[in-house]
Amino acid sequence: MRTLGLDLGSRTCGISVSDVLGMIARPVETIRFEEDDYESAFEQVQKYIKEFQVETVVLGLPKHMNGDIGLRGEVSIEFKKRLETLGVKVILWDERLTTVAAERILISADVSRKKRKKIIDQMAAVQILQGYLDSNR
Repeated sequence: MRTLGLDLGSRTCGISVSDVLGMIARPVETIRFEEDDYESAFEQVQKYIKEFQVETVVLGLPKHMNGDIGLRGEVSIEFKKRLETLGVKVILWDERLTTVAAERILISADVSRKKRKKIIDQMAAVQILQGYLDSNR
């Protein structure tokens, strides 16, 4: 069984998956959907849960820098409840600065701005999932 990492936005969702040993996260895809159409996002994520035989999902929880949960955080909490109806365990993971870290990694790898824009959400999902995996060692 693998663990799925999600970086849910208002129009995109970065997806990452762990290896079978639960040690390394790798990027999978950035899914796109109409703004705030989380039903479409749910349907697309559901396919990956089945494909990778996922038992745990680590969903990024956007928080303000002071720790408060705003509107985006509330959306993630509702998405978590929806995912749990599939019978998977869902962990909310503080995603503050994951996109910044992902951006730095891509810049240091000399990835072009155009390509970074296409994969930044996947890389943020990798940061979220890898943080969770590392914390469980």
